[in-house]
Amino acid sequence: MHSDSGDDRQQQPGGEVGELHGAAVVLRPTTDTDIPTLDRIVREPEVAAWWSAPDDYRDMLAILCHDEVIGAIQFSEETDPEFRHASIDIFLTARRHGQGLGTDAVRTLAHWLIHERGHHRLTIDPAAANTPAIRSYRKVGFQPVGIMRAYGRDHRTGGWADGLLMDLLADELT
Repeated sequence: MHSDSGDDRQQQPGGEVGELHGAAVVLRPTTDTDIPTLDRIVREPEVAAWWSAPDDYRDMLAILCHDEVIGAIQFSEETDPEFRHASIDIFLTARRHGQGLGTDAVRTLAHWLIHERGHHRLTIDPAAANTPAIRSYRKVGFQPVGIMRAYGRDHRTGGWADGLLMDLLADELT
């Protein structure tokens, strides 16, 4: 589920991050040449069920596997020192689902947010019905916090869908 970046949260342009290397993926700032591929991916039925096309892909990091763009990941940061934390959102092409690449991408970005940006807590908010995503985030160490009722648009029905708020504390990163 694409998250809201309202209030004091600040979306961080992907260009502020260098290249990040995971076990199987590389995360790097998106380029203009990535946009058609990412736009095609986000419109795949299996992806569009959970995501809507973002306004600007340049605020994301491209996810590459063997030099092929397979999706995108983004983060936002809460800047209020009393509530400082970061949140993550991700989508992958359907043909790469179930291969551990999303888990690797989330783990790679989480590691950077904790060890380079100094966050003690991260959140992620999949649709409550997106069990494959929830399973993937659990592998990184995210734990369910609670259901957010009627949280986001269900892109399949146009109605409202529940979201699952999950968080990860720095010492829980696996």
